[in-house]
Formats: sequence, C-alpha cells, structure tokens
Amino acid sequence: MEFCAPVYQIGLLLLLSTIFLLFGKAKLGLLVNFVFILYWAYIFDRKYLIDYGVERAEYFPWVYFGFGFFIVFFALLGFLIHRNS
Repeated sequence: MEFCAPVYQIGLLLLLSTIFLLFGKAKLGLLVNFVFILYWAYIFDRKYLIDYGVERAEYFPWVYFGFGFFIVFFALLGFLIHRNS
C-alpha cells in the first residue's frame, strides 16, 4: 500500500500541534491530529482504499466507515466529558 501525504499538510499538522501544545491546549492538539488523520484516511486516499478493500472483502466499506464513525464519536465524547479534580 502506498500513501503519500502532501508535505505542506504534514508541515501544517506539525505547526498547529506544536502551537497548541506550547500553549497548554492538549485537547486541541489531539483534535488537530484526529482531523488530519481522518482526512488522510477517509477523504484524501479514499478511492484507493475502497477499491483495494472491496477486492478483498465485500463488507469492507461498511466496516471501514463504521470504525471512522466510532473514532469520531469517542473523540467527541472525550472532549465533552470534564473531570473535576
């Protein structure tokens, strides 16, 4: 499998993550990483993965997007829950 993300997107990810972490916004830094990973996995390289997955397994798109849905759901749940310590 071949994956090639544009260099400017990788640089933007590193810049934004670094800025958020330097200013103590770890949750925003994680959110930026989630957004980039989901973009790269589900939008940027979707045609290749779907074509390759359908060749291997009939239900691949359902499982693939199902996992994506659960990742987004748990990420939002984690950002909405606050612990007071």
